[in-house]
Formats: sequence, C-alpha cells, structure tokens
Amino acid sequence: MSGRWATPFSIKSYRDSIQPFSHSPVLTHAINHAREGFMKSKNAGRGMAIMLIVTGISHFAFPKSLDAIVPGFLPGDPRFWVYLSGVAELVIAAMLLAPRGVIIWGKPLPLLGAYSALLLFIAVFPANINMAITWSDRAMPSPLFAYARLPLQLGLFYWAWAIARDIKRR
Repeated sequence: MSGRWATPFSIKSYRDSIQPFSHSPVLTHAINHAREGFMKSKNAGRGMAIMLIVTGISHFAFPKSLDAIVPGFLPGDPRFWVYLSGVAELVIAAMLLAPRGVIIWGKPLPLLGAYSALLLFIAVFPANINMAITWSDRAMPSPLFAYARLPLQLGLFYWAWAIARDIKRR
C-alpha cells in the first residue's frame, strides 16, 4: 500500500470492510439510535440512574456477596466499603434524575452526577479486577463472567462521560 491510505488500518479500509452491513436498515437504525437518540437524550441519564438504583439497592440486599470482591488493601471492614459504594450509587442516581435547573457550584446537578458516576466507576474498578483474580480458580463460567466485566466497565466510563458531554451541550 502506498500514498494516502498507506497505513495497514485506515478509516477507508474500515469503511470498506463494513460496507456489506451498511445496507441493513435494522443495523442502520440501531446505530443511529445509539449514536444520536439514546446517548443524546435525557434517557441516557435516566437509564444510568435506574441502573445505579438497582445496583445500589443490591449493595444493601446482598452485601455478603459483594464483601468478597472488596480489595484487601482497603482499610477496615469490607462491609463498610460495600455500604459506602451503595450509598454513593443511590446519591449519584438522585443527582442524575434531578432537574437541570438545580445548580450547585455553578453546575447543573445532573452534570455533577455524571462526573460523579465516572469517578465512582473508576474508583470501584479495582474491585472488579480483584473479582477477576479471585474468581480465576472457580469453576466455569464464573471466571469468564468475572473477566467479561472488566471491558464492560470501560463502557460505563464512556456512558458517564457521554452523559456529561451531552448535558454540557444542552
């Protein structure tokens, strides 16, 4: 390869490789909905809030199962960290559901909620790494589930960032 598209991977080669799929109306609709509908609407913040409410409640309903994934380097009882992260998830959910007109420190409360969600997801990532390590010797599919959670967490990072970006644009 030479000239303008000399790199082994380029946008043009990527576009050419997915060309057969670009004529699918269902796929096109799904991509456009994800790119322009869901992530650029109030629904993204509401969806994350609902997810955080469910996971936050689970920290209080099933704390014992979460105690085991708290990294050992954190001081104190693992249950403290489980409850703390559950409270954080519920507070952040409330922030995301708040009207944009509620301003704290010169910023809309949902924007602070999106930033807080991003920070929370980063803060709990070591627990997911710990889970993957400690579950490695369990019977399948437990290790697969634990390792599959790691890249999914990156999706949560992006989701929180995209919500913050969208709120700032409105």
